[in-house]
Amino acid sequence: MAEVERLVVGPLAANCYIVSSEGELAVIDPGAEPGRILSRVGELGGTLRLVINTHGHIDHVAGNEPLLTATGAELLIHAEDAAMLSEPDESLASYLGITVSALEPSRTLASGDVVKVGELELTVLHTPGHTPGGICLLGGEMAFTGDTLFLDSIGRTDFPGGSNRLMRESLLSLRARLAGETVLYPGHGESGSFARAMLVNPFLGSVWPLD
Repeated sequence: MAEVERLVVGPLAANCYIVSSEGELAVIDPGAEPGRILSRVGELGGTLRLVINTHGHIDHVAGNEPLLTATGAELLIHAEDAAMLSEPDESLASYLGITVSALEPSRTLASGDVVKVGELELTVLHTPGHTPGGICLLGGEMAFTGDTLFLDSIGRTDFPGGSNRLMRESLLSLRARLAGETVLYPGHGESGSFARAMLVNPFLGSVWPLD
């Protein structure tokens, strides 16, 4: 059975998730504090196989390089956000005054790809809107939704590459796929069931109708 641990990292309080299954680990969105993340990975034991970015904004990717250097893990990101790893304006790194080394992903992701962590299989769903290459990872009654969907809100669409229209389409796609008991693990804020999100998130209901 897969286990998920959340670390809230950096000045923008981004959620970094450590997913473990059968001795294998993946880190999703190491946005800051790589030393703290690596320390916890070491405490959990197992082998860190994957570092996955749900999108390319700096508060979700700034810890990539130290984790890759320390562990030899693969770096995965959607093809449409891969260039953001070397573009400080697009990643908002320059806006926040953060300098990071340019990186190339080990491989890029597309909708329908399956990422395996031990016995856990996570299916990639391309969910543009916040960024062109935003993704959600779905599997095992859980959904890692990045900055596409929060429990009570959604990601901004006014950054470079954002799109209100594509965000609406992505939310429709998620709503069609997620069961009420699915646990959302968003890029910021608390986790909760999709049923709860349907009750408290106006962007999934009548305030911003999606039908």
